[in-house]
Amino acid sequence: MSGLELIAAVLGVIAVWLTVKQNAWCWPIGLIMVLIYAWLFYEVKLYSGMLLQVAYALLQVYGWWQWKRPERQDAARQVSSLRPGALLTHLCLGVLLSAALGAAMATWTDAALPWLDASLTGFSLVAQWWMA
Repeated sequence: MSGLELIAAVLGVIAVWLTVKQNAWCWPIGLIMVLIYAWLFYEVKLYSGMLLQVAYALLQVYGWWQWKRPERQDAARQVSSLRPGALLTHLCLGVLLSAALGAAMATWTDAALPWLDASLTGFSLVAQWWMA
């Protein structure tokens, strides 16, 4: 593990801990973490993982914005559940994202593990959206 990977991993643990504590600092710390990981994934040719980190960065900014909006302070922090129909829809979206991204990476790049990487990316995006 490189020093940069270690820093990103530590930032990830801190971001998760802050999320559990419902502390808005989870978002900027998470943003730094995902930008580091984006660079690391690019270096090892895991392009779907790199794109996932870019999407995470955007979702980190969105989540931070949602949590810091004065008119939504209380509503933004409420934990809720998805209805079964929405859950199924989002999981199907994860399958579609995974298939499309896997096909693109297998066809147009020299990605190391295009299908596995794309599957992790598709479902991770769905999970990150749920969190944000």
